[in-house]
Amino acid sequence: MGDTMISRLAIRFTLWSERWYPDSFVFAALAVIIVALADIAMGASPATVATSFGSGFWTLVPFTMQMTIVVISGYVVAVSPPVMRIIDGIARLPGSGRSAIAMVAFFTMAVSFLSYAMSLVFGGLLVLAMARRTDLKMDYRAAAAAGYLGLGATWALGINSSAAMLQANPASLPKAISDITGVIPFSQTVGTWQSMTMALIIMLVSVAICYYSAPSPSQSRTAEDFGIDLSPLGSTVQKSTRPGDWLERSWLVTVLLVLLGAGFLYGEFTTKDTLKAISDLNTYNILFLMLGLLLHWRLGNFLSAVTKSIPSVGGILIQFPLYASTSVLLTQVKGSDGVSISTHIADFFVAISTVDVFPVVIGIYSGILGFLLPSGGGKWIVEAPYVMQAAKDLHANLGWTVQVYNAAEALPNLINPFWMLPLLGVLGLKAREIVGFTFTQFIIHVPLVLFLLWLFAKTLPAS
Repeated sequence: MGDTMISRLAIRFTLWSERWYPDSFVFAALAVIIVALADIAMGASPATVATSFGSGFWTLVPFTMQMTIVVISGYVVAVSPPVMRIIDGIARLPGSGRSAIAMVAFFTMAVSFLSYAMSLVFGGLLVLAMARRTDLKMDYRAAAAAGYLGLGATWALGINSSAAMLQANPASLPKAISDITGVIPFSQTVGTWQSMTMALIIMLVSVAICYYSAPSPSQSRTAEDFGIDLSPLGSTVQKSTRPGDWLERSWLVTVLLVLLGAGFLYGEFTTKDTLKAISDLNTYNILFLMLGLLLHWRLGNFLSAVTKSIPSVGGILIQFPLYASTSVLLTQVKGSDGVSISTHIADFFVAISTVDVFPVVIGIYSGILGFLLPSGGGKWIVEAPYVMQAAKDLHANLGWTVQVYNAAEALPNLINPFWMLPLLGVLGLKAREIVGFTFTQFIIHVPLVLFLLWLFAKTLPAS
């Protein structure tokens, strides 16, 4: 695999990307500036643009906090002792390096349907556990790429899809989007049989690619070849150093908190449809936080895991306000013709599309934009007003349009180093060392995903 034309091209691309590709915050900042200048060029006054920028900056505070907790809770659950034992058990199953790589891909993608943040940590820990088995002769690079597929292939088609969650939560849905779409429940997005079938197909194809593209034992490079420290990771058990620590070491506080959370969750799931209950971001976050607390058992251990998760949420906290401002500048600032930029973009999509080709057009567009703005929820806030308006004008199914975005959103992740960083940090590798394998996934996923988006759109009613 490492010496094929595709792999060489991917490695060259990543070497260029690592040298020249700026931090994603730069793209978020540039998006605000470009849209602001476009507003002025269309006749809006600089004062109006500046006012809209400031007024939109904090409009996504609830959603930003919710997505931050999604990442923290996923990390906390993944590094808990019971989950670590599950990982060690899975690592004992495969009988060869090639089957180990395929198994990493399968379990990572399965976990991603519940939590994309958890899938990254889970995948990394599973790769390390597999690598400790010297009898497997497993290629460490290919295994690392397989551990990334939860975010690179399937996460946005699961229940933690940022776009689907945002559309299903009226309290978090920006007015610029809600005025066009209203609330779209999970039953019309990730809960449709079309979406679940597409996710299963992508998952099976990805596992097959991992299995057949894995290097032979003679060509494999192991963790030892890279000088990787294979010491077990996980949460650190906190020891008491003073009498005041006894509450942090007591199980009583944990049990009482979990009981309160369980009471709330029982009420939610017994009085609401299951998909509607789990699609509520607040309910989803309480579920994972209570699960993480229960799995760590002691408050001190839980807080230690939370502290270690904080670096992974910096991008969300600093970038989402810029996405919020960009959305307002796109949708609420009118030019001299009395029309916003988002309206012009929606008219363009309507002009070049029919209801049949619309999923393919939007899939390609979202995939390209996703490489420049690597944020599922943040990019949806920017993109949704004009994409959903175009879908509405063409009478395309609005729920499936969300899934078009979700499926296409994962594609650029396969070649974008930004989302690889948390996993690479756990595994001690560089992006250029795994992107040859993820690029192989990418060139097969693109035509497959676009075909499935077109095919299943034909089975859904118009909106």
